[in-house]
Amino acid sequence: MTPAIPTTQVAVLGAGPGGYAAAFLAADLGLRVTLIDPEEHPGGVCLYRGCIPSKALLHAAKLLGDAREAAELGIDFAEAKLDLARLRAWKQGVVARLVGGLGQLARQRKIEHVRGRAGFESPRRLHIEEVGGQTRSLDFEHAIVATGSRPIALPGFPEDSPRLLDSTRALELREVPRRLLVVGGGYIGLELGSVYAALGSRVTVAEMMPSLLPGVDADLVRPLAKRLAGQLEAVRLETRVAELRERPDGLVARLAPADGAGEGEELVFDQVLVAVGRRPNSEALGLENTRVVLDAHGFLQVDAQRRTSEPTIYAIGDVAGQPLLAHKATHEGRTAAEAIAGRPVAFEPRAIPAVVFTDPEVAWCGLTEEAARAAGRKVSVARFPWAASGRALTLGRSEGLTKLVIDPDSERVLGVGLCGPGAGELIAEGVLAVEMGARAEDLALSIHPHPTLSETLMEAAEVFLGHPTHVQRPRR
Repeated sequence: MTPAIPTTQVAVLGAGPGGYAAAFLAADLGLRVTLIDPEEHPGGVCLYRGCIPSKALLHAAKLLGDAREAAELGIDFAEAKLDLARLRAWKQGVVARLVGGLGQLARQRKIEHVRGRAGFESPRRLHIEEVGGQTRSLDFEHAIVATGSRPIALPGFPEDSPRLLDSTRALELREVPRRLLVVGGGYIGLELGSVYAALGSRVTVAEMMPSLLPGVDADLVRPLAKRLAGQLEAVRLETRVAELRERPDGLVARLAPADGAGEGEELVFDQVLVAVGRRPNSEALGLENTRVVLDAHGFLQVDAQRRTSEPTIYAIGDVAGQPLLAHKATHEGRTAAEAIAGRPVAFEPRAIPAVVFTDPEVAWCGLTEEAARAAGRKVSVARFPWAASGRALTLGRSEGLTKLVIDPDSERVLGVGLCGPGAGELIAEGVLAVEMGARAEDLALSIHPHPTLSETLMEAAEVFLGHPTHVQRPRR
């Protein structure tokens, strides 16, 4: 073992959106920072194998969809030709540009980047296994665990089969299978299923719950489900994959009722994508050598400053609990860095936005109608249908919806939900409204440009107040 490298003030384990954000801010605050990650540049799963490559492919899928639907506007295109190698290269180019830029920013901040994986020898020392095979120790004053999460693998499925994909392998886009089964109707399954369907696969989605995107308000999911019904081969709800076995011509999946009421039917697929969720990377970190406490799901328990039960160790991002979102990790990372620097800070957001980047997009923040109902909380819900939006009609996309969840007494906006093109961009206004404690009247009196989709937020507030312009509703 080589000698221990000099003590660092902040050691960050993992260089994803949470880890590099924490490292960058800690360095900006004047702290000596060591960032430990096996990749050549910062970025983590999000940039290398998640958010960015998936959105690049979703953009390509949308272009194909728009070209096919342009005939409705009187515009006919020749049949699109897919060059899979060039699409892969373009996706990788996007990733390379972003991670390269982050590497430059790390160097400019004089952050020491150690390529390897680290585990705790004690509450103040790390053991590092470098990519090149060397090992070393690193003493630290504070550490931030930002090791992220990984896809959940289902037991009983064929191991090491090239036909069995997780989200990482699906994004490699090695080929476009003729028949693809997506196990899981959550956001990862629907996003990647949409990509492969646009590229030419016959996609079947199997979801155990009664609806797609379990946990999301049903009225927001409905327009997406209707559109997917015309794009996918089949959507099988309340369905489980009871058995999966390999044979020369593909993977045989037995799709059975989720309640176990029947044997189901067998279908053959060229590839199967398992997208049933993610689990935290909290094993093999040497946490047994510390006082860090894990919950029943393997997440590190943290306080409002993201500090664990071990005062020198913080945890952020996916490894620190739900929701498993890159932007949540970034803000947690900044909170931890400020706490270590001695600043008064706490991570206490009212609204963490979530976006499903399908077409149409689904986005929400704050209190959902479903969560309010489950908690027995009285709320008022105002909906504005995009069929009454001039801008939506000019786009040929009138299926969308904007909704507000409002406290009926104070009239404060508690939550916002959207379904439609660009919902992921529009939800930022909803986040601001919830965080700032805006009332419905504040949204209604804020002049929005016309004709835009953003107007639907203003008009949903007018629906609540009882005097909408473009839909008829009696005054409350």
